[in-house]
Amino acid sequence: MGLLDGIAGDIIGKLAGGQGGGIAQIAMDLLNQNGGLSGMLEKFNQGGLASQAASWVGKGENMSVSAEQIGQVLGGGQLAAMAEKFGISPEVLSGQLAQHLPGMVDKLTPDGAVPADESNLLSQVFSLLK
Repeated sequence: MGLLDGIAGDIIGKLAGGQGGGIAQIAMDLLNQNGGLSGMLEKFNQGGLASQAASWVGKGENMSVSAEQIGQVLGGGQLAAMAEKFGISPEVLSGQLAQHLPGMVDKLTPDGAVPADESNLLSQVFSLLK
């Protein structure tokens, strides 16, 4: 499955404005560690950021989120582990996620809703390129 995750990560990187594999791989890890797109969005809902998360999925403008809010929702442990894996500080990671996560979620939900079958993220990502 590593190869498919790598391909999906590359595609997400292109969708994120060409940020390359780093932020794309972080996004893939984030989705994988939090139960997919719906699980990650639920985490933001529970963390008091339901309006922001809903705006990323919806068809309107994406509300911003701060690095501090990302840290509160994901928790220091998860951020620290991910940051260490990618050789960056948790603060840099939270800033990158704050900058790119709203747009990535928006592109993964082009119809204004989380796809009913999100078991295959690769298929979702490929469908965005059609």
